[in-house]
Amino acid sequence: MEERQALGAFGALSQETRLQVIRLLVVAGPEGMASGQIGERLEVSPSNVSFHLKELERAGLVTMERESRSIIYRADYAALGALVRFLMEDCCGGHPEICAPVGASNVCCSPALKEKMR
Repeated sequence: MEERQALGAFGALSQETRLQVIRLLVVAGPEGMASGQIGERLEVSPSNVSFHLKELERAGLVTMERESRSIIYRADYAALGALVRFLMEDCCGGHPEICAPVGASNVCCSPALKEKMR
């Protein structure tokens, strides 16, 4: 990931509702969620949630797909992973053992999400 892309992603995530949307979509897993469901869960108006979803899509953090009459939004796990890798790329000044606990902690997937991903 290039610095410009990372800045765009961090800029999108620096807003409270957008951060909540991403976290909700990560938990939703590969099935994703319709924008209406997202709005209901976060108690955000349809126009407001659409605005935030558009910003997250522009930053490359979510994907959208039309399914029948709904648009389903999904977290782009590859993009989120690239963002984390961007942060950790030069980890610990050449001493990877310092960062090993981050990689070994398995924080990226809760047991429930792992089960959904299978």
